[in-house]
Amino acid sequence: MEDIGDVVDLGCFVGGSTARLAAGLAAGKRRAHLHAYDRFGCDEALKARLLYPAGIAPFEGTDTLPLVRKLLAPWQDRITLHPGQIQDTGWSGGPIELLFMDASKKVPLMDRMAQQFFPALIPGKSLVIQQDYLHWRTPWVPVQMEAMADWFTPVAFAPKDTVVFLNTRQIDEAALEAGQVARMTPNARLSALRRARKAGDSLGYGKRLAQSVQAMKANPDCEVAFKMQSPA
Repeated sequence: MEDIGDVVDLGCFVGGSTARLAAGLAAGKRRAHLHAYDRFGCDEALKARLLYPAGIAPFEGTDTLPLVRKLLAPWQDRITLHPGQIQDTGWSGGPIELLFMDASKKVPLMDRMAQQFFPALIPGKSLVIQQDYLHWRTPWVPVQMEAMADWFTPVAFAPKDTVVFLNTRQIDEAALEAGQVARMTPNARLSALRRARKAGDSLGYGKRLAQSVQAMKANPDCEVAFKMQSPA
């Protein structure tokens, strides 16, 4: 990073990814400010499955914002939290040098985030980290990035599901139009996914997208991750 833009974390849950990003910025002596977005809510089932086994003390209610503030206290001066629906909050800041995406669990939300945040990327400099690129429940993520291949190129693969992209051209209206997955037919989505699988061979993750292809074929109209049915 060159400290020429902010860092944005979309879908930070209780701040795990935010903490790692902040720690990395501090270790690298970078001045970039970090913006973390989430609804900051968690039901009892999710608390029991994810938080309490990790050592978080039991707490009442669904609001996780006080917990997040406590966990991120060591880096509070460099972090701004944005509670609420990401699509309602949006981006009103300057250039974004690093964009971490872990909220693409629904096609309409993913499309909206692209519209709101991608135009702030810096061509030739900005990286987009797609947390769920290789997860079979979110096959629309590689579809979107493949549809925008004229504006992004994959540069790294981080097991088990993450692929990093470099923004290569200014995001314009043509880019945003190309990346609107909700407007694609099921056949167009499947074709883009198959191209993404082939392109991924050079970075060693092409075969991982085979399951995503099968999942999309089995759920051609599904646009919500938790509703995806596992392919046979």
